[in-house]
Amino acid sequence: MQRLIKGNVILLFVLAAIFFFSGCSTEQTPETASDTVELTISAAASLTDALGEIRNRYESKNKSVKLYFNFGASGALQQQIEQGAPADLFLSAAPKNMKALVDKELIDADKQKTLLTNELVVVIPSDGKSVIGSMAELTNKKVNNVAIGIPESVPAGSYAKEALLNANLWEALQTKMVQGKDVRQVLQYVETGNADAGFVYRTDALTSQKVTTAFAVDPTTYAPVEYPIGIVKATNHSLEAERFYRFLQSKEALAVFLKYGFSIPNG
Repeated sequence: MQRLIKGNVILLFVLAAIFFFSGCSTEQTPETASDTVELTISAAASLTDALGEIRNRYESKNKSVKLYFNFGASGALQQQIEQGAPADLFLSAAPKNMKALVDKELIDADKQKTLLTNELVVVIPSDGKSVIGSMAELTNKKVNNVAIGIPESVPAGSYAKEALLNANLWEALQTKMVQGKDVRQVLQYVETGNADAGFVYRTDALTSQKVTTAFAVDPTTYAPVEYPIGIVKATNHSLEAERFYRFLQSKEALAVFLKYGFSIPNG
């Protein structure tokens, strides 16, 4: 009888130990942690505000997805992806940067498309101390510094250079040029008075009360400003990347882009 009782006690002890360690194992690997997917989106700096609102909308409806944005100049972001930096999607402010990644087979041609369009403007400080109404007036003595993005890596700077070359003003303004690492830095130069004028997108001008749009640059003098979006082949979350890619093309997301001044391409 004593042996039977002793055996039962041992069996109960073993079962209790199994349940205890099983419970500890469950606590160490919570289901919520394994279900959360983090997407990294490399995006042109001019998309900062619009994508900030879109992130809040998307994450509120997709609790298991966290969106992380890497904002910068499209050319710099392109190089980062080429060098293996983690990215699930790429939103460029110029087709050439997307094309370079497609050509290198880092993005599938059928997993990218033009999402938005924009236009180039010249902004001045809103303090009213200077009045500029045309490209030619940038050469006036009262204009000491003109800010543009680095043409080799910043699409807004490339568009600005193209427009200035077509207006035969590129060489004339060389001594006044102040170059920014992205379009938002150009905007900041004008906001702080470190530049008397700057070439930015219309959408950037709308984000600041410290600048005024002096004039829109003639759109026939530079290539169309198009924003392609693409899924990076190296993504480890192809399903979630595809879903966000589709969401950015939805009526809800496009309405947000329109709110921030972007345009939607025809067709």
